[in-house]
Amino acid sequence: MQSFAGYTLFLDRDGVLNQRIVDDYVLKPEQFVIIDGVLDALKVFSNIFDHIVVVTNQQGIGKGLMTEDDLHVIHAEFLNKVSEHCGRIDKIYFCPNLASEHSFNRKPNIGMALQAKRDFADIKFNRSVMIGDSLSDMKFGKHAGMTTVLVGNDYDVPRKYPHLVDYCYSTLHEFAKAIVNL
Repeated sequence: MQSFAGYTLFLDRDGVLNQRIVDDYVLKPEQFVIIDGVLDALKVFSNIFDHIVVVTNQQGIGKGLMTEDDLHVIHAEFLNKVSEHCGRIDKIYFCPNLASEHSFNRKPNIGMALQAKRDFADIKFNRSVMIGDSLSDMKFGKHAGMTTVLVGNDYDVPRKYPHLVDYCYSTLHEFAKAIVNL
């Protein structure tokens, strides 16, 4: 595996950082359950990647189930836990639009990647890694020209779309362990 020193790390949220709620949304902080090993992985990544950003579709806002302020409270609590564990996330980008709106900012479109590039001018997509748990995340990464890492146990994605997935790991923590042992 290649070295990722000097790269930017893009992370999906639900299913990568926190437990995904099947057929529902994380609407309040107590529903945001951090996946085991994520805080340790973020600590490792903080010493490797120049920038670490989260890109997340949050159509629960568009559906009126929560407000942007509700989302900011959830993210603030998570960022505090990351910081307390000596990790970092530089910024969280989210798209509140419904899938039916076909927003340029909603993954798999690359609007959130371009927002990050505006905020961090030194980001180079060909020196970036997108970690996600879905086909949409892999498409987002490839559309922007990134290296892609699929986490989780959805083995159909790399089998059906091998051109979209560069690496597969069961968890974010497993990926962190792999890049530390280069």
